[in-house]
Amino acid sequence: MVEAENCLILAPLTAGKIDIMNSFTEKQKFTQWWLWLILAGAVVIPIGIVIVTNKYNISQTVLAAIISGAALPASVMVLFRSFRLDTKYDELGVSYRFFPLQVKMKNIPWADVSKAYVRQYKPLVEYGGWGIRHSLGNKGKAYNISGNMGLQLELKDGKGILFGTQQPDQIKATLVELVRERKLDKAVIN
Repeated sequence: MVEAENCLILAPLTAGKIDIMNSFTEKQKFTQWWLWLILAGAVVIPIGIVIVTNKYNISQTVLAAIISGAALPASVMVLFRSFRLDTKYDELGVSYRFFPLQVKMKNIPWADVSKAYVRQYKPLVEYGGWGIRHSLGNKGKAYNISGNMGLQLELKDGKGILFGTQQPDQIKATLVELVRERKLDKAVIN
């Protein structure tokens, strides 16, 4: 599931003036059918074993162990259902969190970014999958939920960070608008 919002926000400046700030917010959740199929199978199989073996008078201890075997994947399903990648792109920079692992939004100010560009990437090859990942090479860190498109940031300290997106055109348009409004240096997105 992806929720996105492109909005104009009225933001007060220090002198009490109002400035129009362009922003784009995206909320992503794990919705891959194959992931839910694997997790559901890991829950259903132990329950099926309990049903089948129950007619053979299996000991209560063995049944408890099998049921416990279904509880772990069920817990993982609940955890995966709660995961959400929230990103916001505005004049302040990129704000993000991978909820519930990160409760508060973190921010990377544009002043810390030397390059920002939308690119196609290979999640399994470059980062070993989806979630909060460290690159298998020297590309830095990735926050992603699904797909293969993301905003790549090259930071001035030499680190890299990629934010997966389901709406790359919206991010591009937001960056262009921030440059047009002189909220972001054009050199960052070229």
